Amino acid sequence: MLDRLFALRARGSSVGTELLAGLTTFLTMAYIIIVNPAILAEAGLPHGAAFVATCLAAALGSLLMGLIANYPIALAPGMGLNAYFTYTVVLGQGHPWPVALGAVFLSGVVFLILVATPAREAIIAAIPRGLKLAISAGIGLFLGLIALKNAGIVVASPATLVTLGPLHRPEPLLAVAGLLLMAGLEARRVPGAILIGILATAAAGMALGVSPFGGLVAAPPALAPTWLAMDVGGAFDLGLATIVFAFLFVVLFDNVGTLVGVTHRSGLADAEGRVPGVGRVLVADALAVAGGAMLGTSPTTSYIESAAGIRAGGRTGLTALTVAALFLLALLFSPLAASIPPYATAPALLFVACLMAGGLSGIAWDDVTEAVPAAITALAMPLTFSIAHGIAFGLISFAAIKLLAGRGREVSLTVWILAAAALAHALLGG
Repeated sequence: MLDRLFALRARGSSVGTELLAGLTTFLTMAYIIIVNPAILAEAGLPHGAAFVATCLAAALGSLLMGLIANYPIALAPGMGLNAYFTYTVVLGQGHPWPVALGAVFLSGVVFLILVATPAREAIIAAIPRGLKLAISAGIGLFLGLIALKNAGIVVASPATLVTLGPLHRPEPLLAVAGLLLMAGLEARRVPGAILIGILATAAAGMALGVSPFGGLVAAPPALAPTWLAMDVGGAFDLGLATIVFAFLFVVLFDNVGTLVGVTHRSGLADAEGRVPGVGRVLVADALAVAGGAMLGTSPTTSYIESAAGIRAGGRTGLTALTVAALFLLALLFSPLAASIPPYATAPALLFVACLMAGGLSGIAWDDVTEAVPAAITALAMPLTFSIAHGIAFGLISFAAIKLLAGRGREVSLTVWILAAAALAHALLGG
């Protein structure tokens, strides 16, 4: 039955291989169970409900990917998008978290409409490769700044905006040690390097009396505080159009980028690099975004950590279903998730930030019309504390510089429209 459902033999796999691959993928991305509720709690969501929503959204997304698309790609609430949700939309702009969830839901609905039409190929093809890489790297830099702040390594300064924090305190020292441990384990290709680093850092802090231990296993908390708490009506406010677009833009290209990367590694792409059944994959992604918002979490996205499971032999949706089952099992560990302090999750944020910043290496730095917009995009995200502002500045600068350089024909109609909309929004004061 499993062979017929997932085409195991046709893809050169087996049930045992798929289960092992699913476990490997889960271990590499299980850190989100700890990190995401901590970030969403800062936006005002109850930590227990956010924990349950995170596990269920990851299980739902991975289940949809496995059953609809039959790909070994796991989904969970995305890093960067959760930071944008909390620090920009809620804390920065003052929108209540139910309204922010409404914006996430709308972005999922628009995403679903797009992927059901030929517009998906047009939009994906229209955005320059350099800007795509810069957006990924910029989100990484944004996460890095948040990580350094949470660890106490970077603090506010009235004279210089930011400055070095008190490094003699145990929290920054533990965070640095956690980062070094993660990097060392990852270099040795140890599955779950990030999760091991988080738990080791938290355990060291608890042993030193820096933070308390709240327990290991208990019945899952109630989901009721966030279930269907989204305010879709409030999200229809014109002022949230940019936020919906930012969620949509990043989710779309994050999912496409992950899809292209993992299918090439797994051999599932054809000789010309095209991905069979890309429409089904993106439908699963879009449904996961909307479903996650209904549960009460920031946008769900495909995880590049799925490459670890593919490296272990995963080739079908059974890998994704295994990940889904493990996320459901993780619901029992809410006391542990609530016990993890910010200085223990900060290394994970910073480590992911370092990996994402690698996208800068693919930018054509010898072409100023490509390099300057990319740099502006990447720098604007952390310095304005907003993914949306970084995307807007990147689009505007790309179109303007190409035009002034006499190379306006290199700018697609889609980019011209998006850049004009971003410029109008900025000039009208948002």
